[in-house]
Amino acid sequence: MCGIAGWVDFHRDLTRERSTVQAMTETMALRGPDDTGVWLAPHAAFGHRRLAVIDVEGGRQPMAADDAAVLTYSGEVYNFRELRSQLEAKGHRFRTRSDTEVVLRGYLEWGEALPEKLNGIYAFALWDTRREELLLIRDRMGVKPLFYYPLPDGGVLFGSEPKAILAHPQADHAVDADGLREIFTITQTPGVSLYKGMHEVRAGEVVKVRRQGLTKRRYWQLTAQEHTDDVDTTVRTVRGLLEDIVERQLVSDVPLCSLLSGGLDSSALTALALKHGDVRSFAVDFAGYADHFQPDEMRGSADGPFVRDAVEHLRPDHTDITLDTTELTDPRLRVSVLDAWEYPQFSGDMNSSLYMLFRAIQGRSTVALSGESADEVFGGYAWFHLPKAVDSGTFPWLVFMMQKQRPEDLFDPALRKQLDVASYERDRYADALAEVPYLTGAGVSARERRMREVSYLHLTRFVNMLLDRKDRLSMAHGLEVRVPFCDHRLVEYVFNTPWAMKTFDGREKSLLRAAVSDLVPESILERRKSPYPATQDPAYGQALRATLTELIAEGTAPVLPLLDDEAVQGLLATPPEATASTVTRISLEMVLDLNAWLDSQALRVDV
Repeated sequence: MCGIAGWVDFHRDLTRERSTVQAMTETMALRGPDDTGVWLAPHAAFGHRRLAVIDVEGGRQPMAADDAAVLTYSGEVYNFRELRSQLEAKGHRFRTRSDTEVVLRGYLEWGEALPEKLNGIYAFALWDTRREELLLIRDRMGVKPLFYYPLPDGGVLFGSEPKAILAHPQADHAVDADGLREIFTITQTPGVSLYKGMHEVRAGEVVKVRRQGLTKRRYWQLTAQEHTDDVDTTVRTVRGLLEDIVERQLVSDVPLCSLLSGGLDSSALTALALKHGDVRSFAVDFAGYADHFQPDEMRGSADGPFVRDAVEHLRPDHTDITLDTTELTDPRLRVSVLDAWEYPQFSGDMNSSLYMLFRAIQGRSTVALSGESADEVFGGYAWFHLPKAVDSGTFPWLVFMMQKQRPEDLFDPALRKQLDVASYERDRYADALAEVPYLTGAGVSARERRMREVSYLHLTRFVNMLLDRKDRLSMAHGLEVRVPFCDHRLVEYVFNTPWAMKTFDGREKSLLRAAVSDLVPESILERRKSPYPATQDPAYGQALRATLTELIAEGTAPVLPLLDDEAVQGLLATPPEATASTVTRISLEMVLDLNAWLDSQALRVDV
């Protein structure tokens, strides 16, 4: 993985703008610690920061071919060997062993039909020097990020991260009303950025920029297909897909590991990877967490004992990463996380501990396999199975996660009225439902129809947030995280499998459990879903309160004008246990996250 940046302007000579493009590119030095490059032409300028994974010596970028096209590329194409063979048969000759050159020459051969041929996780910009056209292309599930900022004269800025765009003097450093609405609704609407004037290339989308203007095309999205396989055939198909996916994603010229949580998803991936050779694994825990664990709204069990079962059964080269809870309370860590992700969230300690985990892995591995998105694909979250959430008439996770607080609860009533978050949430929910592809026919029950909607919401909204977080926090430490459960072939197949079949044994993730039942220990097969761990140390909630108290006393924090003083003082006056868990400290985390984001990014609020 890498960091890409660039600038297209049809009305100025960009060959004189090296320093600007270099500044944009260098904001992503952590994404690409191994190399840097800039390419300039009269109307296009590309920058690249490289994390070398395949063909370490030969895959330098930006990469040009035949004076016809130039590419700056981030990601991995897992079928690049097959595509290379096809291109060689058509007469193409390669200078490198990299997948980057396969993508570049693939464009010369197939043009804009290229992305339909790719299997992988990628975001890239391609400048056609003959037509003077820019293509911005993102993978089908949106694993790799790509943002763009249209300019008034018809040009565009782009980058893997917003900070690359904000480094350009023409970019506005502001968050507008819709940006705040996105933060408070926790829906991560496809294509929407938190920053004023900035957009995100949607998953499975091509954005084309020409002198005539900007156009967008979806080259992939979920469709409705009749599922005719029985349960046994479906289970075998899922297993076969997973075998192929994991084998493809083990290709690397640098050290590779797995992120092993003791859950079904990561244990299955580790087991499948071990079929092809030795694998390192890493697990995260908090000091004393297992000894003092108490079940809460989100988690029924601690990870530690199940990690030990997985390690004993699978025998990877395993390392436990034990985090010091006291560091979680350091406000400087929150700033570091917000600098990396550039997205305020309510789950502060989970974000911080994930950042700390990746920091600990840095230098030991460059590529990691993660079980992210298995819950969205197979229906693993608790709220998939709670009628109150499923039938709520909104995004199901909001009902579960915001049953006690809303992220905006501590904010000024006048601001809340102006934003009208409830209406925005209803509109975004309606937009999402309008996209859902349905099967027609009398045999489709209301229950099946509704669970298709719930699955679609997760695969196009909720997963966006988790993939974005994992990419940004891992790449801040030069670690490429691969997500096998996001392979579009698996996603398409399981999406169209009836809900009754996805829960055929009365459990969550029935198909995945059956598909890997011979690979993982019984304890993990029987374990109920438990999300990424969050600290239960009372000192963490107390530290959040202390930090907010200090911000109020100092009186200069950028978030203060947005707050409801009475509500804030009321929260600070409640007993400590009122903010003891992930669910009960939503508002507090949001205030501190938003403040760190506004401050570190030097953003103004424009509402």
